[in-house]
Amino acid sequence: MLTRKQYELLIFIDQRLRATGVSPSFDEMKDALDLKSKSGIHRLITGLEERGFIRRLAHRARALEVLRLPENSADVPAQVQPRFSPTVIHGNFAQNALAGAVPVAAAAEAVTLPLYGKIAAGTPIEALRDHDDTVEIPAAMLGSGEHYALTVEGDSMIDAGIFDGDTVLIRRCTTAEAGTIVVALVDNNEVTLKRLRRKGASIALEAANKKYETRIFPPDRVQVQGRLVGLLRTY
Repeated sequence: MLTRKQYELLIFIDQRLRATGVSPSFDEMKDALDLKSKSGIHRLITGLEERGFIRRLAHRARALEVLRLPENSADVPAQVQPRFSPTVIHGNFAQNALAGAVPVAAAAEAVTLPLYGKIAAGTPIEALRDHDDTVEIPAAMLGSGEHYALTVEGDSMIDAGIFDGDTVLIRRCTTAEAGTIVVALVDNNEVTLKRLRRKGASIALEAANKKYETRIFPPDRVQVQGRLVGLLRTY
């Protein structure tokens, strides 16, 4: 029989793979299960692997494959209610409710967000605010606060399941915890979508693609302009 945490982790991995085709990172798994360290995730993955629910793919970082889900009640812990927001598969969209999004309405309800354009180096978000394009988003994908959408350009975040042409949903904010994927403005000129890290007193903007180096800046050169709360992909 699976433990409660093993079951929650298995469901979280399966949802992320179905939505994006990419396994969640250990940090994302840790946050989703509200664990304090990644060592606990390692133990849970080993337990799931030993029980034949998942398989680690050789020669590929972070690569996991779900072999099966629990088929009967003997495998499922009693009274399990995962803490994380589930992935919503709707029509021809894969809608990934990432950690931090708080459902507030039924999926059938929709809100209209400004679509500011492509997130690419050299274009501050403020320069795109007059853009006329909009996108309708299921209200259940958003929490409180002000949101906007951006079209991703490039492959710097592919290992986080974010691909060229995807539409990312951003909650406007000026601060974010380490490990969060954020929209960052560098030197009041360049805007980029990267994972935020702390390096002592410095700010590190980390790509999710080995081809790109982590960039480190003094804190006064980086302004957080929002954090990722969701993603839309059209097939």
